[in-house]
Amino acid sequence: MDGTSYYIPAAAMAVALTVKAPALIRSWRDPLLRSVCGLLTFAGLVFFFAAPPTIAEVNDATGITNVSAPLVYCLLSAFSASCLVLVVNWRGGPPEVTRRVNRRIIAGYSVVIVALITLFVLGDAPRERLVDLDTYYANTPYIREMIVLYLASLTVAGVAMNFMCGRWALQVRGWLRAGLLIIVTGYLFNLAYLATKFTAVIARWNGVNLDYLSSSAAPVLASAGAQISALGFCLPLACQRAGDSWHTWSTYRRLGPLWRELRAVSAHADRAVRISWWSPAELQVTQRESDIHDGMLSLYPYFDSEVRSHAYDAAVAAGSDPLQAQAEADAAMVTAAVRARAADPEGRVISSAEATAAPSASAEGPRDLVRMSIALRQSPVVAAARGRAGTRSGSDFHEPTR
Repeated sequence: MDGTSYYIPAAAMAVALTVKAPALIRSWRDPLLRSVCGLLTFAGLVFFFAAPPTIAEVNDATGITNVSAPLVYCLLSAFSASCLVLVVNWRGGPPEVTRRVNRRIIAGYSVVIVALITLFVLGDAPRERLVDLDTYYANTPYIREMIVLYLASLTVAGVAMNFMCGRWALQVRGWLRAGLLIIVTGYLFNLAYLATKFTAVIARWNGVNLDYLSSSAAPVLASAGAQISALGFCLPLACQRAGDSWHTWSTYRRLGPLWRELRAVSAHADRAVRISWWSPAELQVTQRESDIHDGMLSLYPYFDSEVRSHAYDAAVAAGSDPLQAQAEADAAMVTAAVRARAADPEGRVISSAEATAAPSASAEGPRDLVRMSIALRQSPVVAAARGRAGTRSGSDFHEPTR
């Protein structure tokens, strides 16, 4: 009884909790994150304190025979509550409803925990049992009720989890559905664990010895169920995080053509404080968008509404929808303005525009920077505008119309 089958999953839960700890510190008020960390904590504690070597050490340290039994049962009850709370927070809904349901779950299992401790204190379990306490004391007053109570509370949680996750899985798709179905599978193992425990205990009530079901088969089912369920909880969250990161880095990459187009004319290109390459993706995107806006601001005196209007008409004629045509038109105006700025090294247009107030951003409407950046690389309308602007830049410079 070296406890390896218990300590390995306990260590895995500890590693997962360590990975989550920094995010928990930063976002303590996030109920979903708190629920995930609570589940990992209780799962790890259950495996650690349910290991036979730990049971013996706790009993010896406290001097109370079999005190590990109510400790493990209380941790199992807390773990069941944390699973239910996580699913409630995960599914979401009106905050006041979610908080009310969570309070009821926590209150209910708190009552169970108090009852477990009370029944153990009232009972008499003088002989230490490391792996077969459930069946050995199945007929002992108060200890018997304690065993039935913890098994019943776990059964209620298991049935509730399967019902909630199974019904929710029918309403969603993708990674979330896969995770919910994995959780259901894990809790089927947990229900099988409870069935073997109940079978062994009831057999004892009837004078039959099926202790091997409780001491040998049940721990294997419990370990498999807990690890499968933990995978189901973590998979959608991890995949969602990976998907969000992929989307952010994709946005950063797709903004590249527009950023490079405007980089040379950005007023802050040389003196801006640059962020490190290992900074979060969101910060990288924000920096790139800021550079783009700075560049467009410096180009405003060179924006030619005729170029934009012509490009918009050409894009619509080529089959682009209004949003795409607007992005192509903006990109064409930007690329023409870049070349107009290059053809005006003395900044005559900028000097003449200083006395003219620029219209508010809301008057022009928001620009889709990603669409503009893609259009710079792919749109033939933008390529044509770039060619015309390059031709004009070789001739005498003239001030664009705005």
